[in-house]
Amino acid sequence: MNGLSKGRRKVEVALRWDPSPAGQPPADLDIVAATYTADDPHGEPAYVVHFDSRSPDGTIYLNRDSRDGKGFGFDEVMTLELERLADRYTRVVVGVAIQQHAEDRTFADVANPGLRIREEYTDLATDDFFGVRGATAATVAEFVRDETGAWEFRAGVHGFEGDAAAFAATMGAARPR
Repeated sequence: MNGLSKGRRKVEVALRWDPSPAGQPPADLDIVAATYTADDPHGEPAYVVHFDSRSPDGTIYLNRDSRDGKGFGFDEVMTLELERLADRYTRVVVGVAIQQHAEDRTFADVANPGLRIREEYTDLATDDFFGVRGATAATVAEFVRDETGAWEFRAGVHGFEGDAAAFAATMGAARPR
């Protein structure tokens, strides 16, 4: 980032996958975002946004939700209005969790999953979850406020094995670099 950059302002996270083959239960993937404060940037989230919620101030919200991947183009879309987040929030972690219904599923069990993170018309990251095929969930993006208050994007898909509730509670834990 140069000195004139204001950092990331409004970002869209989009997720797609193909419907399950006939006779198999539908795959249900969800985008999850967790916010963290300066006093606990890697601990418990201040709040979590997912399919049944939105941020208290309306800055993080789900635009589109799918339970079966039968949408056109991207099936789930979440918008993060980072420039509107209160100063006390210094970190936002975004993840994708596979709903575990009748049987345990990993990304290897989901037909043609794909991820796109973009700001306006610029793709910041894309991924197909191939590197985390054995995972039930994955963090896909991290946004961190720098010392000037600008939001920095950190790409990377990191797998998680466990249930969705445990993932949401621990998705922001510090990782070795």
